[in-house]
Amino acid sequence: MYRVIKVLNNNGILAYDMENGREMIFLGKGVGFGKRNGERFAEAGDASAYAAEPRKGQGTALKAVNGIEPVFLEVTGRIIDEAEKQFSSLNRDILLPLADHIALAVQRAKEGREFPNPFNQDIRAMFPREYAAAEQGRQIIEEATGQRISEDEAGLITLHIHAALSDEKVEESLTAARLVKTGVAMIEERFGVVLPPDSLAYNRLVSHIRYMIFRIMRDEQVSLNLEDYARESFPASYGLAEEICGYFERELKKPIRREEVGFLGIHIERVAQM
Repeated sequence: MYRVIKVLNNNGILAYDMENGREMIFLGKGVGFGKRNGERFAEAGDASAYAAEPRKGQGTALKAVNGIEPVFLEVTGRIIDEAEKQFSSLNRDILLPLADHIALAVQRAKEGREFPNPFNQDIRAMFPREYAAAEQGRQIIEEATGQRISEDEAGLITLHIHAALSDEKVEESLTAARLVKTGVAMIEERFGVVLPPDSLAYNRLVSHIRYMIFRIMRDEQVSLNLEDYARESFPASYGLAEEICGYFERELKKPIRREEVGFLGIHIERVAQM
């Protein structure tokens, strides 16, 4: 049984799940028609259900929905539903945080303001499937609002979708993208190369550094120790790996195992041999 907290419009309601003790948002054609605040109902027909989990700083679910126009909740619901078709499992709790971001992105587009995302290229390489879903989301947003948000905004939507597919927070993924960008730049500068973003070498390197960063964040370790081999066989690449890992240590405020330094050194050597 559910109790209506607020009717958003004819196509949306914020309700309290009395059995599970949580707030829910139902979106679907006519789901809010004729309903009143405080009314109880047993089911919401074909409407899509989403947990009403505000992001930090949004306050209560009611406060959050009061600050977001219903059209952005509906648009975000469509994006989540479409993304869910592409992935086996998706946490639908991202509705409110993502809707809030999309509302701001559309407002920026209306005002002609750019929101630069210097890590967009790296996000795209780190999460290609999520980025494709975000690009589809751009089209949905344009159809509903008449505003075309930028590719940089799509990169940030990508992080929300990835957060719904993993236990990684948006902030963690953004930190990883920033560190990946810096790490790749250090390697390119040292060896005087530019790795094309669509190249296999670039994507391999980005993928390794990304997983390395998340292992460090979670205090996990690699099972293979190639540190001695890398140090003796590729001293220049190993030395650069030490520099990069030192930077990561300072940024993440976590120690990095020597195995990780050796493993990164091997990946750097691949770039050096190009």
